[in-house]
Amino acid sequence: MALPARYAVVDMEIRNTTKRPLKVSLPQGKKLFLGPNATASIAAKALEHPPVIALIEKGDIEVVGKEGGQTPGAAGGDKGGASAQTGRGGGSAMRRSGDR
Repeated sequence: MALPARYAVVDMEIRNTTKRPLKVSLPQGKKLFLGPNATASIAAKALEHPPVIALIEKGDIEVVGKEGGQTPGAAGGDKGGASAQTGRGGGSAMRRSGDR
């Protein structure tokens, strides 16, 4: 069953084409710090924000493409980053005792 279009969240990939880091002003007072030749995903609605439009027209950033159509609340699977276990030893079930 497909959800209505108003529930779809589409992220767009943008890339910094300069050799210097950029500070991109986004809607709602948010800022995106984008390193040289780095990519990031922003909401498609943010592409209509005047400061973002100015950077695109100037050639400092380019729109690479669409990332995906996830719905709000949809779990975005594990991306293979760090494990869920916090760094606290070997993970043994037995408790260590004695002087340390």
